[in-house]
Amino acid sequence: MKGELTAVIEKAPEGGYWAICPEIPSANGQGETIEETKKSLQEAIELILDDRLKDILRGIVKDTK
Repeated sequence: MKGELTAVIEKAPEGGYWAICPEIPSANGQGETIEETKKSLQEAIELILDDRLKDILRGIVKDTK
């Protein structure tokens, strides 16, 4: 299954770029180039979603089918 997320990328006042993903609260990234910023944001999203999945699985009883 694939999903699409929004990336909002803007120039940072001090140089480089920053990005957020409105669909994933607290997901943000930064970099010197747009490509670095996208990669940073992607890594943040992956970490957040992986953590959320682990939280969900902790609440499931092991014998659940």
